[in-house]
Amino acid sequence: MNHLASERAKVLVVDDHPSSRITAVALLSMEGYEVLEADSGPAALRVTADKNPDLILLDVMMPGMDGFEVCRSLKQNEQTRLTPIIFITALDDRRARLRGIEAGGDDFLTKPFDQLELSARVRSLVRQKRLNQDLDHAEQVLFSIARTVESRDPNTGDHCERLVMQGKAFGEFLGLAAHEVRDLMWGGYLHDIGKVGIPDAVLLKPGKLTAEEWTIMQQHVLIGEKICQPLRTMRGVVPIIRYHHERWDGSGYPDGLVGDSIPLLAQVFQMIDIYDALTSDRPYKSAMTPAEALEVFDNETDKGWRNPTLVQQFKDFIVATEMRHMDLLPKSA
Repeated sequence: MNHLASERAKVLVVDDHPSSRITAVALLSMEGYEVLEADSGPAALRVTADKNPDLILLDVMMPGMDGFEVCRSLKQNEQTRLTPIIFITALDDRRARLRGIEAGGDDFLTKPFDQLELSARVRSLVRQKRLNQDLDHAEQVLFSIARTVESRDPNTGDHCERLVMQGKAFGEFLGLAAHEVRDLMWGGYLHDIGKVGIPDAVLLKPGKLTAEEWTIMQQHVLIGEKICQPLRTMRGVVPIIRYHHERWDGSGYPDGLVGDSIPLLAQVFQMIDIYDALTSDRPYKSAMTPAEALEVFDNETDKGWRNPTLVQQFKDFIVATEMRHMDLLPKSA
């Protein structure tokens, strides 16, 4: 194997036939991989959990737990979802390939193995796995920073967690695409990550901010954008971070955008962010009822601050949510 990384890549070969495993193990060992073996589906899950392989060669037909079940289990597990899986199939088994795609398989190889093909496909997927892993680690760091930022302000409680849940619910209510709903949920965690760069004297000041302090506070959206912008997976979240304080009439910040020039997801996120702040207890105020909070939205819409159409959709969403909540309450005798 050419030099893939400073650490040898681990490949798990899963096959109930010893002769097939021996062939794959020999070829991969010649390429310089550290090769692990499993002779059944349950054994494959145990080895994967224990050894964290970089790639799995998985036979389709095994007694008991077949390859499709193994693949589905691994792809549904947060710890192993990034591990690429190459299914081993018969040459003309189109049905098995379709089932493999449905199960989440990343590639296919046929028996008997062609050494050059095996080498090329394994090397490509191992490289991709490590790149994805690096991105995944970077995302984890960002979320960790965001939680730290939230913990600096004891007044907000579980604000971010609530925004994540509300973002999912409102996004689905609006019929947004799955990736847009995900961006809304990530925005719940990351929208204020830029406050990591705001001094405590400003961020935690109990009284009203001076004009100079307010200018400093407004920088948090730009700092947050710079933190998240380098990650490709944050492409849909960055507009939420930068623009969630813009107003429909152009009186917001940082860019004074007007109307539909404000990205839609930033407008959608703004609804749930403001609503949560209004309906939560803070040291300086009591929580508003849903009806009182929606009245604030009406007043701000009259001022020109909010998108009237989106505000009406949000009001419909809150009313529907409250009705479902009432239906779930135990009925009195």
